[in-house]
Amino acid sequence: METSKKSMGEHGHANGVTFTITQLAEEFGLTTRAIRFYEDKGLLSPERQGQTRVYHPRDRARLILIVRGKNVGLALSEIKEILSLYDLQDGCETQNKVAIDKFRRRIDSLERQRKEIDLQIATLQESCDRLQGQLEGQLARAGIDAMTKPLAEAKKRAKPSQAKSVLAERVGASA
Repeated sequence: METSKKSMGEHGHANGVTFTITQLAEEFGLTTRAIRFYEDKGLLSPERQGQTRVYHPRDRARLILIVRGKNVGLALSEIKEILSLYDLQDGCETQNKVAIDKFRRRIDSLERQRKEIDLQIATLQESCDRLQGQLEGQLARAGIDAMTKPLAEAKKRAKPSQAKSVLAERVGASA
């Protein structure tokens, strides 16, 4: 995967380890277009040898951080801000503080989203239970068995205790 180049490039990389755009794309499960996009956005700055992009270990490390940031929902502007703090010569103290702040904000956002999702699930479960009861009553009045296989399977998938507790929590909070 790595190609060895003994000469030092314009970025002064003495160890000579370089990567092609295709190698990085394959390693990270990205398209070469995505990597070029990150370059256009200023997140990566590979060395150029003519028309060829030459990526060094630093570029690979930055790509790792870009992919991780995207995987947890950070915006490219947030990722770029974190990456830009690397060269401050403060032992990454500022970079780490900013990253921690952004990560904690993202955690808070995800927790709020999870609460909203739990409420939506509880509301839908309550509606399913109510409608199921109505349907069973209608079918019973018509003399038809309401417990068909698809309806029974749908009930098994639901977690009524969790849904009811989330709904009760939300209703209690708004009362």
